[in-house]
Amino acid sequence: MNRTPALCALALVCGSLVAHAAEPARPAAAAPPGWQLEWARGAVFYEVFVRSFADSNGDGVGDFNGLTAKLDYLRDLGVEGLWLMPVFESPSYHGYDTVDYEKVDSEYGTQEDFERLLREAHRRGIRIIVDFVINHSSAKHPWFVESASSPDSPKRNWYVWRQDNPGWTQPWGGKDPVWHERGGAYYYGVFWDGMPDLNFRNPEVRAEVKRLASLWLSRGVDGFRLDAARHLVEQGPGDQQDDTSETHAFWKEFSAHVRSVRPDALLVGEVWSDTKHIVPYYGATARLPGGDELPMLFNFPTAEALLGSLKSGDGAKLSTQLTELSTAYPRGVLVAPFLANHDQFRVAAQLEGQEARIRVAPALLLTLPGTPFLYYGEEIGLPNGPKEEGDPGKRRPLPWDGSEKGGFTTGKPWEPFVEGWQKQNVAVQLADTHSLLHRYRMLIHVRRASPALRLGTLRPLARSSEAPSVVAFLREAEGERVLVVHNLGAAPASMSQSLPAAPMEPLFLDPDVSVMAEPGKKGTWKVSLPAYSSAVWRLR
Repeated sequence: MNRTPALCALALVCGSLVAHAAEPARPAAAAPPGWQLEWARGAVFYEVFVRSFADSNGDGVGDFNGLTAKLDYLRDLGVEGLWLMPVFESPSYHGYDTVDYEKVDSEYGTQEDFERLLREAHRRGIRIIVDFVINHSSAKHPWFVESASSPDSPKRNWYVWRQDNPGWTQPWGGKDPVWHERGGAYYYGVFWDGMPDLNFRNPEVRAEVKRLASLWLSRGVDGFRLDAARHLVEQGPGDQQDDTSETHAFWKEFSAHVRSVRPDALLVGEVWSDTKHIVPYYGATARLPGGDELPMLFNFPTAEALLGSLKSGDGAKLSTQLTELSTAYPRGVLVAPFLANHDQFRVAAQLEGQEARIRVAPALLLTLPGTPFLYYGEEIGLPNGPKEEGDPGKRRPLPWDGSEKGGFTTGKPWEPFVEGWQKQNVAVQLADTHSLLHRYRMLIHVRRASPALRLGTLRPLARSSEAPSVVAFLREAEGERVLVVHNLGAAPASMSQSLPAAPMEPLFLDPDVSVMAEPGKKGTWKVSLPAYSSAVWRLR
């Protein structure tokens, strides 16, 4: 018998009411726990490109066993966490186009090798986070191969397709297209056609990404660095491809999932932008301490200001950024300052190889609040390869000694060492107590021993027009107050500062730095610094 639409609707409503009346009341779902990330606050992380770090089997490619063999070096440096650039199966040297999110790259070793690396790192008190590249996959990933096979493919909607090309270009400028033709239709890939973007509007994709995160957390990784975090869901051309509400919504969903699995797992977001676009990715910090999106974000503006001020010899840009750092970021969030990373020219290249300026850079970074990240080789001032080489030149193998194969491999390195490596390598700098490597080690250990430097707040001090190259600030934690002063210029400089106490105990002083009370000015102290120098005092 046919039913009218009204009778059908009535039957459905009545049936629903009866079903609900018969069901017992269900308890509300428990909210995910808060973050347990105090272990990461103030810790020093080290970014590793496994391919270029240390090779154990002579094939010229760095691997997990090579990295495991160097863990004591990293521990002695003072490193407490490692960020591994992509280690999942990939057809490229860099790994940012994944073809299997469940397997490690066979060039780097086996799953057992990776698990041994995790165990040995944890035994030394070093945690490991891995690059989790989920904005896009490789075009060779079986998901995309199936998606592209037919408009009727079960995985068609795992990627973003349309029948026409609207002509959008990349949101960071330039004329590179983001829609790419395949089989008479167009798919979206914000970086290039070999890396199609996953469709995070699809609940199946979101569920799969969360499953993969759970898998790797269960295997022992301590968190994820999240590539291209601002580009997940696009809504239109230009800047409508960045920072959309749907992107933020997914990160809240993903964050809640990770906290429910392991609340001590660290998520570090790459939001390559200015402060006003970075800060929203912490989410609701009033509702959840640390934020309900990404609990740690890289601080690109500070990196730019640090090296920019060193290049110019004027502290104005850095001072402005430190004020922003101390006021614009929500209280209690985790900030990740750095100097440079795998996408940028190395510190030595940006500072034009000038050793005096290069030596100030770690003193600046390691006296700032947050969780500093060092890029491998930074500690020995590793320079770039030729600029025309592009990204591979920023990721050359690390020379461990001056031997023919640099102590990196017994075979042929996958890329040549940088020029001058025979005299600029780890062994040479370990033997020289005045080397840049020893400076990094000393600064990291000073930082770890000082609650104010590791965990304290930052209070910028007023700049002096008579000493524009000087940047000074206080770091304060319960029971300790520390004065930090840097001269970024090529000439000696002095500053006078009214302080609540005398700078009594030096924690770190470059040669010929001095401090004395100003005659006739009670509570005012004059700090004199040579060119390109730094000083840190614990105040009484």
